[in-house]
Amino acid sequence: MGYAMMVSECGACHQIFCYNPHLVPSLNNVPFCKSCIDASTPERIKRGLVPIKYSEEAYKPMDEKDL
Repeated sequence: MGYAMMVSECGACHQIFCYNPHLVPSLNNVPFCKSCIDASTPERIKRGLVPIKYSEEAYKPMDEKDL
């Protein structure tokens, strides 16, 4: 049994991070890191927008069978 993760640049902060491509929050196929999603929550609430919810599994390795 093996594991797999995607590695790419965050669409907001441009830092490299690892994620599960099936679960990570993204916009137009551009993924966003956990730090940027979490940092956006107070501003979204302030503007009356719904916070972005994500699974904690979004930033963990996935089973290679799920690729």
